Amino acid sequence: MMKRVLSLLLTMHLCMTATTIKAHDIAVNNDDGVTIYYDWTNGNTELAVSYQGTSWNGVNEYSGEVVIPESVIIEGNTYNVTSIGDYAFAMCGGLTSVTIPSSVTSIGVYAFAMCGGLTSVTIPNSVTFIGNGAFQNCIGLTSITFGNGLTFIGQEGFMGCIGLT
Repeated sequence: MMKRVLSLLLTMHLCMTATTIKAHDIAVNNDDGVTIYYDWTNGNTELAVSYQGTSWNGVNEYSGEVVIPESVIIEGNTYNVTSIGDYAFAMCGGLTSVTIPSSVTSIGVYAFAMCGGLTSVTIPNSVTFIGNGAFQNCIGLTSITFGNGLTFIGQEGFMGCIGLT
């Protein structure tokens, strides 16, 4: 019952904050053919992984294994991927694994919330910040490895991750 209530509260939170979330800025195909969506950050000099789609509708379709690259080449210029944005992978039930590169320093709020198929995550040493509810209700998550650079984990960062040992 508690799990059901927590899922409902998270869903309500995601819906209520929908008006503050914008669509991604660009889409780039990875070397493995997976399209990853990004927002510009730091005065358009760096990239943050964003959610998929053209508007937030509560459905995110990243699935399978996703490898986030350290950098992306756009129109001949190289841009570092330095963060995983708020809600970037939220509700990606088909996401089974994600590789986070050492260029990433922060993981945004609810970035992986409700990713039920995600089983293990390795947070590289470069990540210093994990936002509120970042892995909330990832019920399939059984293993997480933290790098030694981590200095902050937001409230309820791993709440509802019932499979963690």
